Amino acid sequence: MRIPASFALLAVAAALAGCATSDSPQSTTSATPSSSTGSQSTTGTQTAPGTRGQVDSRTSGTDATRTGGQSPDLKRSVYFEFDKYDVKPEYRALIEANARWLKANPRARLTIEGNTDERGSREYNVALGQRRAEAVGKLMVLLGARPEQIEAVSWGEEKPRGTGHDETSWAENRRSDFAQR
Repeated sequence: MRIPASFALLAVAAALAGCATSDSPQSTTSATPSSSTGSQSTTGTQTAPGTRGQVDSRTSGTDATRTGGQSPDLKRSVYFEFDKYDVKPEYRALIEANARWLKANPRARLTIEGNTDERGSREYNVALGQRRAEAVGKLMVLLGARPEQIEAVSWGEEKPRGTGHDETSWAENRRSDFAQR
């Protein structure tokens, strides 16, 4: 059934268009479960990795504004909740900036690399990382980038940023990164 999926995608885009972006990460505890959960369960709340409610330079709007269409913002990542692939509103400015750059540079190409923490099987994590990368890519297409400019790949748990075995490290690893190709 393609039609309901299309309407759902449009509804998500409309909802995101109406959301205001913020410079500081906010708590992402949800009262209702997301449709993107898998076999793992969410426990506890989580703000952007390592912030505890403080402004995180990876999520502040200033870097995306400075790019001014001259180059993609490859230094920041889109972070996800445990076992989720929903793009949080605080990453909209970053995604918009990269989509705007792609739109202004039709020959340019970006790879979106989905990553997960170490929990779950390798197969599950590769699939979750792919869903995370594709979620970011789909939003970029909705914002004006052409699909052929974007490649979504998954590293699963293979490229951890945080090397510990605790929530702080896991939060650093639940992300999608941008790479120019």
